[in-house]
Amino acid sequence: MTTERVNPPELSPPAGFSHAVVATGSRLVFLAGQTALDADGKVAGDTLPEQFTRALTNLLTALRAAGGTPADLARVTVYATDVAAYRTHARELGRVWRELAGRDYPAMAVVEVVRLWDERALVELDGFALLP
Repeated sequence: MTTERVNPPELSPPAGFSHAVVATGSRLVFLAGQTALDADGKVAGDTLPEQFTRALTNLLTALRAAGGTPADLARVTVYATDVAAYRTHARELGRVWRELAGRDYPAMAVVEVVRLWDERALVELDGFALLP
């Protein structure tokens, strides 16, 4: 697979995402929404950074099981129950992303939602990847 991160100079500089990702490969992997569920199906963590770490770990676990790596991610959507809290923790969440997924950022969006499937969940991530 090849990916090209496209960040036109006419747009504001991206921080923690790419404006567009052009991907060429042969396998498209759709990743289901992942929250901070542990192996027993219970939400792990009480804070947004704790839950974000677990949700991203879960997303990357599913991706790796499908044969991919974080660099294969083309698109990720973050659903947060409190975007103001997400912004407050943005530096820490960015550090978590870089530690777990690196600096090859996919195209991303953060969307505020009223609630998620599990009432204790504060954040959910889904996306897709293109594998060679």
